[in-house]
Amino acid sequence: MSASPATQDPDLLRRLLRAKDRMDAASHEEWPVGRLAEVSGVSEAHFARSFKQAFGIPPHRYLLTRRIERAMALLRETDLPITDIAFDTGWASLGTFGRTFRDITGDSPSAVRSRGKQAAHEIGRVPVCIANAARRPDLTTAVSEKRRLAADGTNEPEQQESP
Repeated sequence: MSASPATQDPDLLRRLLRAKDRMDAASHEEWPVGRLAEVSGVSEAHFARSFKQAFGIPPHRYLLTRRIERAMALLRETDLPITDIAFDTGWASLGTFGRTFRDITGDSPSAVRSRGKQAAHEIGRVPVCIANAARRPDLTTAVSEKRRLAADGTNEPEQQESP
């Protein structure tokens, strides 16, 4: 049985938060598990397992979420070209950025930009933190799993039957 975040060692949680904070501050950088484990002062396997236990998603998925969130903010708030936004948020390929962005958000970057411009004046006085939370991409399912489900024509992951 896995430990819940509340039962994990407080020192380990502080170490994991250090790595999470580094990803938040520099989501445009490469953050392989080895680098994150080094920041946390634990082994790679222990880091990956503990991060998922503490935060509910694997570190790579967390990083993708932060990158997409940042890209969505730049699309709504700036007139930067989409190519610049892709590279500024840490993507090495415009194609990978576009495909992953669509897989996660359900829309292309240009559609999000145009919808964001229209909605900007409609939001009114909603606090920015609330608006950002409402727009946060839901990445509870791996992107590759979303693609597989879309190809199969299903909307839900297959449930394992108990013997």
